[in-house]
Amino acid sequence: MNALKHILARYTGFVWAVLKPLGVWGVFTISALDAAALGLPLDLVVAGYVHQDHARFLLYVVMASAGSALGSSVLYLIGYLGGEAVLRKRISAERFDQIHRSFDRHEFWALMFPAMLPPPTPFKLFVLAAAVFEMNFWHFLLAIFAGRFVRFLTLAFLTIEFGPQFVSLTGRLFREHFSWVLAGVGVALVIWLVVRRRKTLIAEDAKVPKRSLGES
Repeated sequence: MNALKHILARYTGFVWAVLKPLGVWGVFTISALDAAALGLPLDLVVAGYVHQDHARFLLYVVMASAGSALGSSVLYLIGYLGGEAVLRKRISAERFDQIHRSFDRHEFWALMFPAMLPPPTPFKLFVLAAAVFEMNFWHFLLAIFAGRFVRFLTLAFLTIEFGPQFVSLTGRLFREHFSWVLAGVGVALVIWLVVRRRKTLIAEDAKVPKRSLGES
């Protein structure tokens, strides 16, 4: 266990040594590399930047979100050029059809929702799926940026409030209780969509002219 902690500490130190000369662009770079394929300690890096410079937390959030969206373009290209075979090898036929139906109904939310969640959410599978199911590229970028923005903004606020050490705590929580956390977020999203839909229907109904009692 001590050896694992030592290796992790040296790895984190190496990452910080590489990013330090890049300044604020380090957040953009590591988020782009992480999204493109490499598994990097993205949350720890973003939390570290925010912890060291609270005043520019929003800039770090935007840079990380933009980097993640741009880096995901690599997987989008792979998926567009023939990623269906790759996707089918990684998931069952039932899961493939389920994701396909989600993109057919609400493609933006089908990608933005996973983008909001930290590991172990299999986000890259949804990125591949977006390309396989021919999601509009600009909508693809916007959905990832929006989802990552929500995720990193929440991360920034929690880092400012509790410090960067909370990242490992929440990461363990997600790994050990992922299904419950995912179910809770899913229920909240469904409730929000239902409320939003109801408000839209009420607004549309209000625009319909009412007939007076004297009219036949």
